[in-house]
Amino acid sequence: MEVIEHITEQVLDKKVLEVNPLESEAIYIFREVVAQFEKPVLLFSGGKDSITLVRLAQKAFYPAKIPFPLLHIDTGHNFPETIEFRDRLAEELGVELIVRNVQDSIDQGKVVEEKGKYASRNSLQTTTLLDALEEFKFDAAIGGARRDEEKARAKERIFSVRDDFGQWDEKNQRPELFDHLNGKIDLGQNVRVFPISNWTELDVWSYIQKEGIEIPSIYFAHKRKTFVRDGMIWSAEDDIVHREEDELVEERLVRFRTVGDMSCTAAVLSDAITIDKVVAEIRESTISERGARIDDKRSEAAMEKRKQQGYF
Repeated sequence: MEVIEHITEQVLDKKVLEVNPLESEAIYIFREVVAQFEKPVLLFSGGKDSITLVRLAQKAFYPAKIPFPLLHIDTGHNFPETIEFRDRLAEELGVELIVRNVQDSIDQGKVVEEKGKYASRNSLQTTTLLDALEEFKFDAAIGGARRDEEKARAKERIFSVRDDFGQWDEKNQRPELFDHLNGKIDLGQNVRVFPISNWTELDVWSYIQKEGIEIPSIYFAHKRKTFVRDGMIWSAEDDIVHREEDELVEERLVRFRTVGDMSCTAAVLSDAITIDKVVAEIRESTISERGARIDDKRSEAAMEKRKQQGYF
């Protein structure tokens, strides 16, 4: 990837003088996090949003290295392409990567694995995340959530305070007037930070396109064995996603708009094999990227309930 050299070349390029308000805001937020908190961490999944956060963090602290570790809560059901990318990126950047596994929480009896047709480990991540934050005493967890994704996330502040149980109270949010970010917290409290909160999916993809950022191959169109359930296309190349005997497996040309737990993340039909084609496809899309996430469809307030319990 030669990320540092790429950034150096950009500094010498006149195009760097072009001001991107979203980028500038995100860099300001990163610097405020390091200034106001003692032990921050960046939540990293290997997905496009967290990859974008890494690039922004590089720019915020260049020429120094990113001054905090990356933390991945691994469900054990992640797409192999993202895990491979995660490990390679952390190694190339020389950044500490901390991985904590949902399987350990299951083995310890802290959470119970779901069973049945729509079983998923996605919601089980909350317990593992809260344990990791407590284990390392992180006081600020930086995430890639955006307000355009889902209505519960639209309620979040950039500095979102959680209580000593990791819970979020949407009625007790601090005002953030004139971009003033208040990181003062009481003992036991924690803050979730969202530097790209004001970005849209198209903003993220356009930034990836402009910056020439490498992303996992799963985001591009590829042939994959799949089956259709409830109008959604599921991967059939593993034994993670439950499949009924009468659900027909066919090879389709698909890609993934969002990358989460395989058990709740569906693909979309696509022939977008380049960044330019992906951006063009997103511009024409009338469906949100979260439309391919079955975990958001469990109830009208599914995401909000998970956030109240300590979810990302």
